[in-house]
Amino acid sequence: MIDKDQVKNIAELARLKVKDEEVEKIAEDLSSILDYVAELNSLDVSSVEPTLHATSAKNVFRSDDEPDEQDHELAEKLLNLAPDNEDGYIKVKSILK
Repeated sequence: MIDKDQVKNIAELARLKVKDEEVEKIAEDLSSILDYVAELNSLDVSSVEPTLHATSAKNVFRSDDEPDEQDHELAEKLLNLAPDNEDGYIKVKSILK
């Protein structure tokens, strides 16, 4: 069990302000956490294969240098929304003389 002095020391090291009335509750909570970690450490996981992620989700994104037909269609639709366009470019009024 973590005692009050240890809690105060940990709080000082972490530069946390802890009120005196909170020290006992924090000591209980930290002790509970350490007990749980000890319980987890006692489990036999030798038959469990290491994993990188908890899920089997994979990256579904494509690289940016591989445009597809849908990209071309979207670009064309957006270009057609512009008030004036030419040769695949949006024409804008000149702001320089």
